[in-house]
Amino acid sequence: MPKPLKPAEIEEMFARFSARMPHPKGELEYRNPFTLLVAVVLSAQATDKGVNKATPALFALADTPEKMAALGETKIRDLIKTIGLYRSKAKNVAALSERLAKEFHGEVPRDRETLETLPGVGRKTANVVLNIAFGEPTIAVDTHVFRVSNRTGLAAGKTPLEVEDKLMKRVPKKYLAHAHHWLILHGRYVCLARKPLCPTCLIVDLCKFTDKTKPEGTISSKASRKPRASGRRGKSAAHRRKSKRDS
Repeated sequence: MPKPLKPAEIEEMFARFSARMPHPKGELEYRNPFTLLVAVVLSAQATDKGVNKATPALFALADTPEKMAALGETKIRDLIKTIGLYRSKAKNVAALSERLAKEFHGEVPRDRETLETLPGVGRKTANVVLNIAFGEPTIAVDTHVFRVSNRTGLAAGKTPLEVEDKLMKRVPKKYLAHAHHWLILHGRYVCLARKPLCPTCLIVDLCKFTDKTKPEGTISSKASRKPRASGRRGKSAAHRRKSKRDS
């Protein structure tokens, strides 16, 4: 585990994120809180780009819970079949749409507990919707946020919930509204899982990651060491053979 960042370092980290991207936005395409909810449900174990390719046709036909429920599971499935796990996702989208239409007058709930009662909606999905649709200071811990938080020393934890709890305590309040986006985008495009782009990282001097990558073409200290010629043993043996011949 890397050393935890100090409060002053955390402040500096988010000040830099804010200066570079004052108004970050999520990459999922949506029209309203309902279509955002559907898009986030569809994005589970799928890329935002993949979801964005499928949802325009879906949302053109159904951008409210009532329309989506009327569309039906089979039609929804046909429209999203390019997305992973599309069968179970179509079932969840149809079911949550029916519940929203019947129990919530077609409105997306604005509290986490209620959102989590909807089919296909977990804590992460609820946090994304609350943050993006309603501006709530929530942080959804996906794989990117989890990795960045642990790797940098920002908020180390063994579970997403543990990381979320620490982030809510450690991130300065004035940055909470956008922290979710900054961390996701940083993990998606800079702090990559296999080979982080440390040489171009905005917070490389603050990060506590001990195995930072080096610029292309840089030779590691181990690789730069010159190999020993033959060692003392080999040299002395050759010297002995030469001595015998001379004698």
